Amino acid sequence: MTQPFTLVLGGGGLLGKAVRAVASRRSGGRVIDQRVRWSEPDHVTADLEAGLDRLISLADGGTWRVAWCAGVGVTSTARDDLEREVDVLRGFMTAVVDRARSSASDGKAAVFLASSAGGVYSGSSGPPFTEHTEARPLAPYGEAKLAAEGVVHDVCGPAGVSALIGRIGNLYGPGQNLLKPQGLITHLCRSHVTGQPTSIYVSLDTLRDYIYVQDCAEMVVDGFERLEKYRAEEPGSGSVVTKIIASQRSLSVGALLMESRRVFRRPLRILVASSPYSKAQVQDLRLRSVVWPELDRRSLTPLPVGISATIADLEQRMGGAHR
Repeated sequence: MTQPFTLVLGGGGLLGKAVRAVASRRSGGRVIDQRVRWSEPDHVTADLEAGLDRLISLADGGTWRVAWCAGVGVTSTARDDLEREVDVLRGFMTAVVDRARSSASDGKAAVFLASSAGGVYSGSSGPPFTEHTEARPLAPYGEAKLAAEGVVHDVCGPAGVSALIGRIGNLYGPGQNLLKPQGLITHLCRSHVTGQPTSIYVSLDTLRDYIYVQDCAEMVVDGFERLEKYRAEEPGSGSVVTKIIASQRSLSVGALLMESRRVFRRPLRILVASSPYSKAQVQDLRLRSVVWPELDRRSLTPLPVGISATIADLEQRMGGAHR
């Protein structure tokens, strides 16, 4: 069976890099790299569609995939900026459907959208949250993630383009953007490497689900394969599947600090602070997936191993010296 080509958007980010690497390894390098000038609005649409056209040309009538791992938004991002991201996604997904139809490959296209469990469930009740829990965002960030999910449902599903929406837990690992005010594990590791303190804006009993980026990427690519299997069983049908992608093991911030200290082998430098965005953070983010549970039957990277890998990456990126 010929392996599909994959276009990874946001391929320079934490998840995008990992998805690109996993997809390339499994497909023998059939991954498309496309430079997108995200900071130049006049060029974004043209860059995205150029990558899409290259993908379809290389696929040459065969199966192709698009992994949307892009997005600069965080909890503190302004609503207008988040809405622009959703508009860009809507335009691109419309282009995906149009190209699939014009190339007679609407039954051979698959899409992945990276969403946020923490964002969409921030106001939900009754943890552990599953795919059947009502999503109730508390902040524009979560609202934008839910709106992006709606775009995929509205545009891809009716057109017969299969799609997987991944509601991802707290992602961490090598390659995270240090300029973003997110990723507690990465910022703890940076504190260890640089000697600078890390600020914590939530209570220490806050529960989170941490998933190592490599594990997440493997599940994303497995999800593509599961979509294609479903499509083979039900030819001509499109489906949009929402799945929680997480370790399904909750850990309090306090327990994470203790585990990190064991890995670091020295005291942590922590500042407990307040933030106006704390109210948009759910205290109990236990997650449990009930959709496609077969994708969850795997060995996950132990937290100490993931923390150590994150430290090694930061040491390389920041010059390698502890303070």
